[in-house]
Parts: sequence; structure tokens; C-alpha cells
Amino acid sequence: MTSYLLDANVFIEAKNRYYSFDICPGFWEWMDQAAPAGTSHSITKVYDELVAGNDGLAKWIKSRKDGRFLDVSDPPTQQAFAKVAQTVQRGPYTPEAKRKFLSGADPWLVAKAMTINAVIVTHERADPKSIRRVPLPNICSNFCVSHTDTFRHLQKLSVCFDLRKR
Repeated sequence: MTSYLLDANVFIEAKNRYYSFDICPGFWEWMDQAAPAGTSHSITKVYDELVAGNDGLAKWIKSRKDGRFLDVSDPPTQQAFAKVAQTVQRGPYTPEAKRKFLSGADPWLVAKAMTINAVIVTHERADPKSIRRVPLPNICSNFCVSHTDTFRHLQKLSVCFDLRKR
């Protein structure tokens, strides 16, 4: 079974737009089932980013650190992170872009995906000409880490949200 790691923007975009808590509670119910089922997780660094907010998503996330956010302190992930950091530092990006990327969860997502052979789910798009921002898919490609978006992820897992009365 393929394992998936969710980027913070999957949660944020869902909450802010197409799967808000009041419009599509089925998405959030699926999220509650996906991690225990072993299909969709994230990492502790994404958890840290999301709970830093002061909104309904932060509240929802705070009560769900129950194994759905994988630890990144294990030696294989730490070693993979070092490789990711070296690649980013050697890249064509501005110093500010490198600093911003390496201080967030994205390089850890790539490192963890490398160690557990996971697919990253993100809304970011590759941009080979980017220098002012380090696109997550660019770094995924450097390490042969597959990536997809939320919609393809849900389709791949045959997820369906049923309409129900409020």
C-alpha cells in the first residue's frame, strides 16, 4: 500500500476553501480515518506549523497528534534531511528563499518521504525557473520523490463524500 504525506497547504486550503468544516465535514471525517488506516499521514513539523495558528484548523489539529503526524527525529530522516539541505544550498535559489524553505516543514516532508517511500500531497507546482522561492515539487524531483495534489490523492484512494442533510 502506498503511503502519503500531507503538506500543510492541504489542510489550510481545505479549511479555507473547498472542504471547510461547515461545507464538507466528510473530508475531515475521512482525515480522521486515513491516518489510522495507514494511508495518509503528515509529519510533526507540519503539526507545529498548523497549531501555531489561532483558528478552527489549529483547534482541530491540536486534538489530533495521535500518530497521524510522524516523527522526523529518527536517524534515517535526519540523514535524508542533510542531503535535502545540501541540495537546496547548492541550488539556484536566493539566500532568502533557501533560508525560508529550510526553516519550514517542506524539507522534512521530502526527507521523511525518502525514508518511508511515500508520496507527498501538496498544492504546490514545480517551477524549474524559480529562484525567489523553493518549490516543494522541485526538491521532490531532485530526490525522485513522487508528489500529487489533494484531488488526485482522493481519487487514487477512491474517497467519496456523500451529501447529507444538516
